[in-house]
Amino acid sequence: MSINIDQIRSLFPVLHQEVHGKPLIYFDNAATTQKPTSVIEALAKYYEHDNSNIHRGAHTLADRATRYFEKSREAVKDFIRAKEEAEIIFTKGTTDGINLVAATFGRKFINKGDEILISTMEHHSNIVPWQMLCEEKEAVLKVIPITDEGEIIWEAFLNLLSEKTKLVSIVHASNALGTINPVKDIIAKAHEVGAKVLVDAAQSTSHLEIDVQDLDCDFLVFSAHKLYGPTGLGVLYGKREILEAMPPYQGGGEMIKEVSFAKTTFNEIPFKFEAGTPNIGDVIAFKKSLDFINELGKKRIKAHEDELLAYATSGLNEIKGFVPVGTAKEKVSVISFNINGMHPFDVGMMLDAKGIAVRTGHHCTQPLMQRFGIEGTVRASFAVYNNKSEIDQLVESVARIAKIKNK
Repeated sequence: MSINIDQIRSLFPVLHQEVHGKPLIYFDNAATTQKPTSVIEALAKYYEHDNSNIHRGAHTLADRATRYFEKSREAVKDFIRAKEEAEIIFTKGTTDGINLVAATFGRKFINKGDEILISTMEHHSNIVPWQMLCEEKEAVLKVIPITDEGEIIWEAFLNLLSEKTKLVSIVHASNALGTINPVKDIIAKAHEVGAKVLVDAAQSTSHLEIDVQDLDCDFLVFSAHKLYGPTGLGVLYGKREILEAMPPYQGGGEMIKEVSFAKTTFNEIPFKFEAGTPNIGDVIAFKKSLDFINELGKKRIKAHEDELLAYATSGLNEIKGFVPVGTAKEKVSVISFNINGMHPFDVGMMLDAKGIAVRTGHHCTQPLMQRFGIEGTVRASFAVYNNKSEIDQLVESVARIAKIKNK
């Protein structure tokens, strides 16, 4: 069943504006997706009608806010097919989730000489926390190399795995290249040597079906703002037995059962990892973004985005001077590229003048850019509300820019 693009676009108020006198074409979805009216209205409704702290209040507003908040946790559980709601921890985002695991699981279970594996295509958020942990614990960070196409070299990954490997932290879909990694196979191989696996699903949750029980990952992290939801909100999934074995990340209210000056007894999961007043309104509104995705269906969304990706790739590849970066066989709807002789920032500014929003730079993947010997790329990333007419305008604009440079 095809998607009614006009109907979908009508749900996103931000899309209906002009930039530099041109209709906005928003192709920066890998950075953040736009929000449907239902999400915006849910956030406003909370502050207009239900604003209260949660879990501890006995009055009506507190009860309502608590119920809505926990309904969102249940919705997330169902969205990624976790076993139970207690395995869903609300965070500030993917970065916060990775840092939580590094600061708790890492500090308790990673010791001197242990090894952590990541890949060349990781976001800085999945590099820096492990570097900091390895420096503190005298552990070793090892990096899985990639091919010129932007795919993990499987044999190299197997060679790096050993009994010393305690954690593999891997991106599911690259934000800079679009590459979809074979995470289920990676998880299975890592488990064979007794290692735990964290999956960075920031870029995959909006495009791909996620089933944490089928994947058998130990941790999975993602951000609401890449799922048509609010910013400043994310999710950490962890298997119950592992979360229960981890010490708290932060101390304060909510994450305790009893406090005395002599001793503190910590709360059960998920509350043990949710110290302080949470981002209540955005958590409540997040359910509406998941409802939006579920109503459309991931299969329909992916089919539409795959069609846009193929259409854009075909058109852009015809342009003289167009240089794609990342040509993996399996990709989400991301195209990274350069134009011969031009800096990515200049290309991005020229596209912005046409009302086309793209991302330029290293995309928080500087080691990946170094692997390809470039400063950065222009990145166009597509979402369910984008259409072929917009891509036609992108291709036409890139062709004109390339022609100017290559005269």
